[in-house]
Amino acid sequence: MNPKIIDGKKVATELLDMLRNEVTTFRKQFHRKPGLAVILVGNNAASSIYVKNKISQTMQVGMESFEHHLKEQTSEIELLTLINALNNSEKIDGILVQLPLPAHIDAKKVLLAINPTKDVDGFHPYNAGQLATGGEGLTPCTPLGCMMLAKSIIGNLTGVEAVIVGRSNIVGKPLAQLLTAANATVTLAHSGTQDLQSVCRRAELLIVAVGQPKMVQGSWIKPGAVVIDVGINRLLDLETQKHILVGDVDFDAALPIAKAITPVPGGVGPMTIACLLQNTLLSANRRERQVV
Repeated sequence: MNPKIIDGKKVATELLDMLRNEVTTFRKQFHRKPGLAVILVGNNAASSIYVKNKISQTMQVGMESFEHHLKEQTSEIELLTLINALNNSEKIDGILVQLPLPAHIDAKKVLLAINPTKDVDGFHPYNAGQLATGGEGLTPCTPLGCMMLAKSIIGNLTGVEAVIVGRSNIVGKPLAQLLTAANATVTLAHSGTQDLQSVCRRAELLIVAVGQPKMVQGSWIKPGAVVIDVGINRLLDLETQKHILVGDVDFDAALPIAKAITPVPGGVGPMTIACLLQNTLLSANRRERQVV
């Protein structure tokens, strides 16, 4: 692989190997496997593939996977009842509800129903508050993975000029908190940012999570910057007439300019699942030690 391309699969594999050893220690100490419950409602094709990968990797590291595949017509109260049962189960350390949910189910209500100590996605307001105040919550997986990839290239982030494009609760906002805690100088840019191109060109570390294919051009990137592309967009290749996955950054244009850049796929994606399992083991250890 080109040394300028950040190999997310390699970093994720190293994390999974470490987790496998830690899970072995956990099982010997507490005589059980950490348990992750995954709930999928309906038959969204992309979600089904993602859930399948999560379940496979959960078992590969020695954890126990509890899959709940519910029909599209499942009512909100039925889903909330299941979550309540999982909250009270001693076998379950982490609960993940795969998004998006069908339109008749209120996703906010569902996420609020998850016990924050089992919220391994890190989406519950309690965990968001813990992150914002430097507490001991569970950190959203994709931002956590982005931080690991950035540190794998830059090392110490103190004083680094970091620009995040995208202010979602899932990626942008928690990333800003993590980078601030790591002593980076952080700009959280978005659709309302004036002269976004110039703001991006200031960045020594540029992280893009907006869901717009190839929005960030090569000319937006400071020479020698590290670029983390969180976007994953499905486009039709006009030459081959096949669908391809591309990021929010024009990869081919950015590659000659950046010091290092994540590919799509194979960059941030593998890290998200690995960090999900890290959160599950963290939750399991805290529950055993009654630390929340």
